[in-house]
Amino acid sequence: FWKISTIFLTKLVKFDIVILESFLMRSVPLGRSFPLIKKDILTASLPLLLWILQDFTGTVLEKVESIFSFIKIKRSYNFYNQHKIIKERKTIMIEKQIEDFSIEQIAKSGQCFRIHKEKDGSFSNVAFGKHLRIIQKNEQVLFDCSETEFKEIWESYFDLKTDYHKIKASVDKNDSYLTKAVNYGWGMRILNQDLWEIIITFLISQNNNIPRIRKSVVALCEKFGEKKITPEDKIYYTFPESETLASAKMEGLAGLGLGYRDKYIYKMACSVADGSFSLETLKKQDTATAHKMLTDQYGIGNKVAACIALFALHHVDAFPIDTHVKKILAEHYPDGFPYEKYKGYAGILQQYMFFYDL
Repeated sequence: FWKISTIFLTKLVKFDIVILESFLMRSVPLGRSFPLIKKDILTASLPLLLWILQDFTGTVLEKVESIFSFIKIKRSYNFYNQHKIIKERKTIMIEKQIEDFSIEQIAKSGQCFRIHKEKDGSFSNVAFGKHLRIIQKNEQVLFDCSETEFKEIWESYFDLKTDYHKIKASVDKNDSYLTKAVNYGWGMRILNQDLWEIIITFLISQNNNIPRIRKSVVALCEKFGEKKITPEDKIYYTFPESETLASAKMEGLAGLGLGYRDKYIYKMACSVADGSFSLETLKKQDTATAHKMLTDQYGIGNKVAACIALFALHHVDAFPIDTHVKKILAEHYPDGFPYEKYKGYAGILQQYMFFYDL
């Protein structure tokens, strides 16, 4: 009977293994592809056969998708166990359902340089002295932290309380370029990052590319940051404090791939360390005042100041213009970008355009 039901499922209904796997992936909440084993096919085929024989109403596809719920619990457990999320983990992983969120797009967006994709498909991030592991499958996202840490740090960091669907829906349908950009970067969000870290990383970003920026940031953290170890024995480094970089002097910054930017970093570290440039005061300013305070500092121009305002101060009306955005404005908005139409959040739309052009 098992053999007959298996044949009925795979031959008569004409579902091959690849199609079965695609259905199975809809039942597994997270993770990579799993090869179906014979037992899974047999487990699904018998009740499916009985169901089809009992009631011919409804589509075969609906029946197949329904029956795979029998396999879901077992496969979900196998995935969690395979990734050491259940038995062997020393910390908690919490699950959230998040719309308009893609950790992969955010990692590639050019606004942060310490989110890395791991070999198993998960992502790791270091921010505010914490290490976070993230696993995403569609709208289901696992965060390697406690509920308290998530509320205190990561909910704000990923800007999860902002309605990005509403922002995307506000785009003028007649603006074909911007419409394509927001659809392409559907999971983009503007991060609320540490101000000191963003100042230094965007000083590094000047006339630079993302891979080289990442490499320099890693080297800077490994040399001057605090070494920490996760409960799973993964080593990571915090972002170095201003006092540490100031005491390192120019000689200490050599060999990190910083080039001419090392003097900007050293000067900024000294200014923050001795209190002549107050980050706390900067945080309290409006966009225009913050921009003026930043551009008054050695090595910070308009673009870097706008990036700092957008990605650290969360002034989402700040609109960084680099070579990518300058080209976009010239090609698609020769009469000027409609800032007034998107007043108060034009910087978010700028990030969609920037990511689309990368």
